[in-house]
Amino acid sequence: MPDATSPAPDGPQPSAPGGPLARVPAPALFVVSGLTLYLGAAVAVGLFDTLGAPTVSWWRIVLAAVVLLAWRRPWRRRWTRRDLLVAAAFGAALAAMNIVFYVGIDHLPLGVAVAIEFTGPIAVAAVTGRGWRERGAIVVAAGGVVLLAGVTLDGDLPREDVVVGLVAVLAAAACWAGYIVLGKRVAGAGSGVDGLAVGMLAGALLFAPLYGASVPDVVADPALLGFLLVVAVCSSVVPYVLDQVVLRRVGTATFSVLLAMLPATATVVGAVVLRQLPTWPEVVGLALVTGAIAMTATGRR
Repeated sequence: MPDATSPAPDGPQPSAPGGPLARVPAPALFVVSGLTLYLGAAVAVGLFDTLGAPTVSWWRIVLAAVVLLAWRRPWRRRWTRRDLLVAAAFGAALAAMNIVFYVGIDHLPLGVAVAIEFTGPIAVAAVTGRGWRERGAIVVAAGGVVLLAGVTLDGDLPREDVVVGLVAVLAAAACWAGYIVLGKRVAGAGSGVDGLAVGMLAGALLFAPLYGASVPDVVADPALLGFLLVVAVCSSVVPYVLDQVVLRRVGTATFSVLLAMLPATATVVGAVVLRQLPTWPEVVGLALVTGAIAMTATGRR
């Protein structure tokens, strides 16, 4: 899943550094981040017939790692063994999350898949939260997921495809929960984007035995490599960088409310780019999940 949901540090963040982005309102930056994230996913869907969803996702991780490593040059930082292991585990969760998510959107509408995947962070909020709203959010989200799953199973898609998609997206939700927990440790170590670069490298290497056989074909096709680079930059690099700018300017509660916009953003991109128009029951399910995301923000400061 999407890096646009990077774990938010507790409390208000310092002001964003100067530059052209400093004048853009934080919510507007977040909207751009979400649109970029899911536009990258829409481009990826168009490549599934050529490479297969898991392979496209692996290339997204590989190329994002290359871009981040070239930009950040994390080898200049002094790393402890523990920091490297945490970053590697974080990258493994991130890579696994993206691979199974891409399998999910190969079988389900983009907006539905994104909404169901949000059960991961909502579950983390329910387990770690102290108020009734966090615990109530998982009930509301579950209602939305059940509605979305039921509508999708009864829809026009082949039942086998829907089952595979639902299993894959629920696996992505579980990986997202692990990503959040490990991401907080990476953030706590102070490595930030450097930790993301190292983690992506580790994730790319971990799954290379499964998908590395595609390297000769992809390298020999500049157009295909270019589209994969677009996916990597749009879905990993740009959203993460924009999120870091947003996180410096808003607190955890505001960021969590902004997260509630993502299922709607994915649905709009799916409708416009992929012609995946939601039905009214799907809209209700999406609204329930969106409400659950917003509920997890209540009480945070």
